[in-house]
Amino acid sequence: MQEIKEETKMKIIDFTWPAGFYSDGINAGLRQVKNDLGWLYSKVPAQAAGVYTTNQFQAAPTKLTKQTINAKHVLQAIVMNSANANSCTGAQGEADALAMQQLAATKLELKPALIGVASTGLIGKTLPMKLIKAGIKQLQLTKTTAVTNAILTTDKQPKTCSVQCKIAGKLVTISGFAKGSGMIHPKMATMLGFVTTDAAISGTQLQELLSQQVDATFNQITVDGDTSTNDMVVALANGLAGNQALVPNSPDYSKFKANFSYVLGELAKKIAADGEGASKLVEVNVHGAADKADGQKVAKAIVGSNLVKAAIFGEDPNWGRIMGAIGQTDAKLDISNVAIQMNGQALVKGSIAVDFDPTAMKLALAKPKIIIEVDLHNGVASGQAWGCDLTYNYVKINASYHN
Repeated sequence: MQEIKEETKMKIIDFTWPAGFYSDGINAGLRQVKNDLGWLYSKVPAQAAGVYTTNQFQAAPTKLTKQTINAKHVLQAIVMNSANANSCTGAQGEADALAMQQLAATKLELKPALIGVASTGLIGKTLPMKLIKAGIKQLQLTKTTAVTNAILTTDKQPKTCSVQCKIAGKLVTISGFAKGSGMIHPKMATMLGFVTTDAAISGTQLQELLSQQVDATFNQITVDGDTSTNDMVVALANGLAGNQALVPNSPDYSKFKANFSYVLGELAKKIAADGEGASKLVEVNVHGAADKADGQKVAKAIVGSNLVKAAIFGEDPNWGRIMGAIGQTDAKLDISNVAIQMNGQALVKGSIAVDFDPTAMKLALAKPKIIIEVDLHNGVASGQAWGCDLTYNYVKINASYHN
């Protein structure tokens, strides 16, 4: 199904690869049945940008990809696996990440410096390199979406998004896919995201754009407050759409930026909705903040509160949990003038309770998406964040992750 967003001249389309991009995904034996190894490839070197976890125990493949991109902001392929994070694996892990890079380079007849590596899964075990080596030899260059499944761990489904727009008269496609379900609290989570486009834009400009937009999208989601060792979001732009290279003062730059941001935002929301054990997506919109930083801070504090998340799972309109989360931040507040709504039902005005219809509130909180609106009445800035409820299944999944 296609949809037109007139304000950004955006066409939302079924997932499709931009011009010149190919991929594949297979079961290499790291998991019993599901795809667990794949790659993404551009037929020409692509301008590249990346953002990475701030966890001090950064995994070997994450460090290697960061070093590779930072060297020249150019990649032509990324090889990726699930089931094993290759994290906290010492010198052997670093050697294995380099080996994955070299194996993919040999198969694709490229220089290793053009290959990124991404891994996700169980921390602390070395990669089964015999399986990895045999698997990479099997990978092909196809237009399938199998790679979107190959990176999943506890996810219930892949997260994908594709849009198209006209840039200087040329049709540009932006497509992204991601995984993430648990250990989601990005500063940059166990989360991987990949965005591809056939637009022409320099690597340094793409890096600036990605860094900006990640702050407003992926860094505004939280499932459980834990930041993983392997998180990264990588963007590739191969220029095969044929547009003149985009720069901030280009006539269509703002349009491209809006489309690019939309893809990141949709992937972020899909990760939040697929949180481990989740039954509800939670969106928080903060208004009336003193500045953007305060708006974002308050929004993320609310979606990150375990007490708020548990109340939403129980469909309990316990707005005191929300007030508590707001008050724990250092945002500038008028403590006598905060207002709160949940799915359109008013709960708080002037920082005190308002009467509500219990039947209407019960129906509102039974919905699979809960939208919390907060007005701080202390400025004109806003903020937004996404998360999920905290369920019994979250504990069940994470109590037996190693099994």
